[in-house]
Amino acid sequence: MIAQPILLLSLNSICFKASGKQLIKELSYQFKVGPRSIIIGPNGAGKSLLLKLCHRLLEPSQGHIQWHVEAENKSNTAFHQAMVFQRPVMLRRTVSANVEYALSLRGINKAQRRARTEEVLGLTGLNHLARFSARVLSFGEQQKLALARAWALRPKVLFLDEPTASLDPTATYEIEKVINAIHDSGTQIIMTTHDLPQAQRLADEVLFIHRGRLLESGPATTFFAGPTNQFAQAFLKGDLLMWDRPETKMLGD
Repeated sequence: MIAQPILLLSLNSICFKASGKQLIKELSYQFKVGPRSIIIGPNGAGKSLLLKLCHRLLEPSQGHIQWHVEAENKSNTAFHQAMVFQRPVMLRRTVSANVEYALSLRGINKAQRRARTEEVLGLTGLNHLARFSARVLSFGEQQKLALARAWALRPKVLFLDEPTASLDPTATYEIEKVINAIHDSGTQIIMTTHDLPQAQRLADEVLFIHRGRLLESGPATTFFAGPTNQFAQAFLKGDLLMWDRPETKMLGD
């Protein structure tokens, strides 16, 4: 008998409304332990909003979100996840102090904070910048520091919202190397991107969202070989899918 994949996170008919507008619509999905999940779709599709709902920065207007963790961890799921935003927030501290402060908020003792900080700065190639102010780093270095800071927390799942937006190819390559290393260390990656080649490089599974609806999902190889949904097909061809174009609207919108 083939073992069933272990569930990580279930979204059950979640909706989100703001200013009278339904932005996420009856969205259901089960994230499983293992594959890197990449969420794609046009601007305004609801990708970043979905990550914030998963990370519980926002609560759904309807439906519910369920984490599948051990019984003893049910009340503490926030400690098992981290999120890196498109524009990371750097504290007015050194590079190493940015990481150590995040660890202190988790109650990690001083000796462990220093050890973990040295470890992640080494793994991300930032150890030579440890004593520099985080705010003088380049944007690419700041994003790498944001990843290191999250990695130091040793989360079970890491949410990444467009982590290479506005970066040049060299910086993008460096960030992708770190993302792959975090994945290889055992942390689940759930990430949004507008960059289709990047999705092809990183994704094990793809979720395609348009107008707040999940229209197609499945293994990355299958999706990129030819999605079945017409809007996903149009998106891969480079067509513009905008909210106010009649041909890109769906029944019920």
